[in-house]
Amino acid sequence: MEKKLKIGIIGCGGIANGKHMPSLKKIPEVEMVAFCDIIPERAEKAKEEYGTPDAAVYEDYKELLQDKSIDVVHVCTPNRSHSFITIDALEAGKHVMCEKPMAKTSEEAKAMCDAAKRTGKLLSIGYQNRQCAGNRYAKQLCEDGELGEIYFAKAFALRRRAVPTWGVFLNEYEQGGGPLIDIGTHALDLTLWMMNNYKPKMVVGNTFRKLADQKNTANAWGDWDPKEFTVEDSAFGYIVMQNGAVITLESSWALNIAKSNEAKFLLCGDKGGLDTLDGVTVNFVKNGRQVIAKPDMEAGGVAFYDGASDSDPSVLDARIWIDACLGKGEQCVYPEQAYTVTRILEAIYTSAKTGQPVYFDD
Repeated sequence: MEKKLKIGIIGCGGIANGKHMPSLKKIPEVEMVAFCDIIPERAEKAKEEYGTPDAAVYEDYKELLQDKSIDVVHVCTPNRSHSFITIDALEAGKHVMCEKPMAKTSEEAKAMCDAAKRTGKLLSIGYQNRQCAGNRYAKQLCEDGELGEIYFAKAFALRRRAVPTWGVFLNEYEQGGGPLIDIGTHALDLTLWMMNNYKPKMVVGNTFRKLADQKNTANAWGDWDPKEFTVEDSAFGYIVMQNGAVITLESSWALNIAKSNEAKFLLCGDKGGLDTLDGVTVNFVKNGRQVIAKPDMEAGGVAFYDGASDSDPSVLDARIWIDACLGKGEQCVYPEQAYTVTRILEAIYTSAKTGQPVYFDD
């Protein structure tokens, strides 16, 4: 029987319970043997639900990292601590899956990339939306050249009234920002991945805090506390790439729009176009006529193995990641890609503060 990878979970809050641990539980080749959280009860609860009978529980992540039997660590903490926990885990000889966004700052993200290279350990970031069936289909069209050169794109991370009111989402110190760094990061990652373009030239952007002081908000998760709302409620960026391609990025937790569009994108190439605003819609010209095609993403899906289907992107993401750790395949999300996402998000925040465009030297 093949040796199982031993997993340690650092941070046993919402994202660990909502994505990481349930997905890993469905991967036969792994076992979760250690859980760490600054609230001990959360780590104990995670052990009971997902751990092996003899799984260890810690309050200090550094003690978890001392366990040499642990092969892989999942970092599921607030954004502020992503970088130093990840670097410590890599230095301790662990492969690391870090929840998105990679880090609060580009400097921290770069240090994470450098640590992965230095240690020779794998580092990936939790952009599971790449594994949605429609997004995988769109990526294949892009790789096959069906759109040609993609020179204009839009990345959408727009919620009408869905401000997360739990945890530290509204805390700028812990998170580094609001919807831009929280959900805008997914939309931008998808768009850059589709374009296979990670060379930004210039960014200009602005952030807004226009609705955060309102009451009776009709928010999906109940009214927020304006005193705790220390981040933007919407943010927008205009990104120019080195090859001249242009991307607009729109993000909001609270914005007076009729329809939300989250983790969606639009791509325009010189051969065709594509968007995911209402399923996958492809447009092109054939036989002298404009054509719009909508592939049926409900039919013909491939089950990669029992328990993981096209409708379960988080499990597919975990499957690909664990296979990479086992040496059975390539990882999907590379740290250098996530670093570029962080650089662009940081540039939008910087542009918003200074009122000036931000230029990239490389």
